[in-house]
Amino acid sequence: MRRAVLVITLFLATNIFAEPNLAPTGLWNTFDEDGSLLSTVEVKIEDAKLYANIIAVHTPGDKNPMCEQCKGDLYGKPVIGMEIINGLTLKKNVWQKGSVFDPKIGDSFKGKVWLEDGKLLVRGYVGFLYQTQYWEKALNTDQ
Repeated sequence: MRRAVLVITLFLATNIFAEPNLAPTGLWNTFDEDGSLLSTVEVKIEDAKLYANIIAVHTPGDKNPMCEQCKGDLYGKPVIGMEIINGLTLKKNVWQKGSVFDPKIGDSFKGKVWLEDGKLLVRGYVGFLYQTQYWEKALNTDQ
């Protein structure tokens, strides 16, 4: 009986102190290098893979700019609606083995995404070179 009580107590204690494994789904705001709000992105999981699309652009000027830096079929297409995270799979709390797309430069990169301190870290890399963006949860869903 003591063992059962001890096991149940330990189980409950580990669940209380465990960090919640939150999915990165929902709306996230992206920022430029100087901290200016760039866009709002919708992150979703479909068939155990992570995807994200731009749903709003917050830069001055055109509210739905065309991708002038994109190549091929994406050239001249509206930025709103573009898929910028494509097919990442979850392994050890990191979404990886897929791609991230940067419409600002019009190129795709290998990507990794993970949650840390309430922010979504989005990393694109080529070889050992990488850049990481910190996205913040969007508080206002009105676009």
